[in-house]
Amino acid sequence: MQLVVGGAYSGKRKLIREQYQEITWHSAYDDHLLRNWRNPYHSSAILVLEGWEIWIKKELSSQPGLDEVRDYFFKLIDEICECEKLNGKPIIIIMLEMGRGIVPLTSEERNIRDVAGWVLQHAASKAKTVQYCWHGLVKTIK
Repeated sequence: MQLVVGGAYSGKRKLIREQYQEITWHSAYDDHLLRNWRNPYHSSAILVLEGWEIWIKKELSSQPGLDEVRDYFFKLIDEICECEKLNGKPIIIIMLEMGRGIVPLTSEERNIRDVAGWVLQHAASKAKTVQYCWHGLVKTIK
């Protein structure tokens, strides 16, 4: 699995488009449901999963606690890694760097940021490569 992380409009999508020809985007920004992530994976294209902060927000609204939501996403990332190993076809995860250390005012926004941070750390630990984008510049950090 490849992880690409950075701020909004920082060049994450551009980086992936430069690296791969055939790409299928499974995106919360296009109202794709995370639970359907396997559907586009059966094509020959590279699968990109993006919009994790939206999927996290939706999950937080339907489950009672941060620990349960965090564990749900940890298991999902583990499942994505296993699927990639079995099929031998790369999966790319794009995650938004949220806040750059600024603490949100509302508890809902803090919860989203906290879970997103935990999920990002888990994804980084599982990823073969991690690339960080900021201002159109890319740094490979793993």
